[in-house]
Amino acid sequence: MHGDSSGRKALVFTTTDGDIGKFGASSYGNSGVIDVPIEIWHREGTAVKSIKLRVWMPEVARESPAEVALTSPVEGDSSPPPSVALYTPDRGLGTVIEISDLDDLADETISILKLLVKPTTETATKITIHATIGLTSSGILEGDYTLDGDLQLTYSELDN
Repeated sequence: MHGDSSGRKALVFTTTDGDIGKFGASSYGNSGVIDVPIEIWHREGTAVKSIKLRVWMPEVARESPAEVALTSPVEGDSSPPPSVALYTPDRGLGTVIEISDLDDLADETISILKLLVKPTTETATKITIHATIGLTSSGILEGDYTLDGDLQLTYSELDN
């Protein structure tokens, strides 16, 4: 995991041939809600097949889970919006967001996703995102890839 001074963090997925993909996020609080803009980059010659994010706040995940919403318009230039599902898993922590059928978004950097996270307590200051991103490859010698990892963001306590 890589981070920078602006609070942005990224998971970088590599092979022996270099970077295959990056999942990046940052967080900033405003009026009791945390904005979490997300960016997904992938190597040329690959396309995003699916995105699955599980979002939770580790300090309060079991007692009072945060509310999570996907707010950005998730659609390409000339195709219908992708399929989006948002649900709470039966036995897991947090909220799951699944995005598939990305059409013309699949072969470009995806930087239009934004999550809104509303904590149920003012003292929680961490958000964990487990990202699973399926990539397909157009290369003859390359296969499909599954990028999988956890990213944790920290923010200041919110003013409600």
